[in-house]
Amino acid sequence: MKMTFPMILTLLRIALIPVLVLFFYLPYAWAPLVTAAVFILAAITDWLDGYLARRMGQMSAFGAFLDPVADKLMVATALVLMVQITPPIIFPQILFTLSAAIIIGREIAISALREWMSEMGESGTVKVGLLGKFKTIFQMTAISCLLYQYDLFGLPVALVGEMLLYLAAALTLWSMWEYLHAAWPVMSNADNDSTDGENPAG
Repeated sequence: MKMTFPMILTLLRIALIPVLVLFFYLPYAWAPLVTAAVFILAAITDWLDGYLARRMGQMSAFGAFLDPVADKLMVATALVLMVQITPPIIFPQILFTLSAAIIIGREIAISALREWMSEMGESGTVKVGLLGKFKTIFQMTAISCLLYQYDLFGLPVALVGEMLLYLAAALTLWSMWEYLHAAWPVMSNADNDSTDGENPAG
């Protein structure tokens, strides 16, 4: 495996996960700022490694596998941390937790769907759409705000983050439905082919 700069950025994002956890639990007033900065840095590398890989012609099968894994690990870790000790401002804790579970669950489900569709030779059917990109923007912004927590120039950052998290969860469900809707014809045909191939006589 050739180590390229985009690959180094992806590995850096994975290495930042324990750093995020460490700063999140530090009992200092500046810790939330650094925690949010670490997450934002990871989000920037998520965009940058893909851009550089395409621009520099350094795309690889392993990089295509590792990049979304690194992204999902970082997001899932941040959401688990926030659910554990971040009290919601508007709605009950159950809605806050459910929103985080929806986002994490969707990532697992869509990753499995993409892998299955790739095995079926239909990977182009479940490409990331515009709705998925908006979902990612709201999700990353929400997590960054919730990790920072403090008001900024009179703006209630934690409140904004909570509202964006609920919006991201709603977009998550919507985008998941679009993925499943696009993949359903292939899934139905696969079930029919499997049924047709069965021997009723045993």
